[in-house]
Amino acid sequence: MNNKRIGVLTGGGDCPGLNAVIRAIVKQGITEYGMEITGLIDGYKGLIENNSKVLRLKDISGILTRGGTILGTSNRDNPFQYQTENNGKKEIKDVSEQVLENIKKLNLSSLIVIGGDGSLKIANELYKKGVPIVGVPKTIDNDLSCTEITFGFDTALVTATEAIDKLHSTAESHHRVMIVEVMGRNAGWIALHSGIAGGADLILLPEMPFSIDKICKKVIERHSIGKKFSIVVVAEGAYEAGSSVVVKKIVNDISMPVRLGGIGNRVGDEIEKKTGIETRVTVLGHLQRGGTPSAFDRILATRFGSMAVKMVNEEKSGIMVALKNAEIVSVPIEEAIQKPKYIDPESQIINIARSIGISFGN
Repeated sequence: MNNKRIGVLTGGGDCPGLNAVIRAIVKQGITEYGMEITGLIDGYKGLIENNSKVLRLKDISGILTRGGTILGTSNRDNPFQYQTENNGKKEIKDVSEQVLENIKKLNLSSLIVIGGDGSLKIANELYKKGVPIVGVPKTIDNDLSCTEITFGFDTALVTATEAIDKLHSTAESHHRVMIVEVMGRNAGWIALHSGIAGGADLILLPEMPFSIDKICKKVIERHSIGKKFSIVVVAEGAYEAGSSVVVKKIVNDISMPVRLGGIGNRVGDEIEKKTGIETRVTVLGHLQRGGTPSAFDRILATRFGSMAVKMVNEEKSGIMVALKNAEIVSVPIEEAIQKPKYIDPESQIINIARSIGISFGN
């Protein structure tokens, strides 16, 4: 038995499977290694404000199937660019030294950060300042490098696919074009996989700029052979060739000021105008983040959490756990955050989709 005290935080957007990771860390950390697990409240904000709670076995009872995170999360509290208010004026400060002091106060020997690209970049900066760090890759977007898949993606995929399945019947009944806009930011993984799984006729991806005319041509061709409806899956970051992404709004948020959204409606308006076929748009939004994690995500999250604790016990640091060739391994965080993982337009899965008649509008 040892007396290591480790901190755990969930950063960035929530996603299904976070609680499964926390559960695995607490169960294995306590029962196998005799560790004390401290949960940081609301991500890095908990480290900045020294807000935490000790996690015991009773605290993680029944959380495996719960979406969200029992610790809370935030994507606004970067300690290296922390937004404060002084005499009514907003200021940006580096409060990382305050974080280091709070880590000392909490007597944490290591920190497990469960997060996506943004959270792991912060983790890597803290690692450079001497904090022992192990990262766990989380994002429904599946755009983190060095891991074949991130937990949360599969559940979001299931949600999107179920929505497409439900829209098929109403599309066919009313002879409409149905557009489904899904999340993913600048990566099209959710759109591609849910589109194939849901039998979409067109899939529009950020990695493959589309042509409205080619989209309309596909829809008209389907009508000409008696297929009076079409299903179009659009990634929120998809855009027309020669244009740019559609921005829903710009917010006062240092970490992610640009909020994407609206491309589905824009494509829908163009299809209806150019083909005369009634077109409806469904934006899934945060439905994809919520709900009970799938069996796959529960298992993957558990495996990630277990390996993260093992790495801490072995005093490994500056690493992220990852899935490679069906095995859980560790990779340098620095390597994982170098560049996002995007879809290769020449990849096998794209070619297979084309071979079964799916158009990418390009």
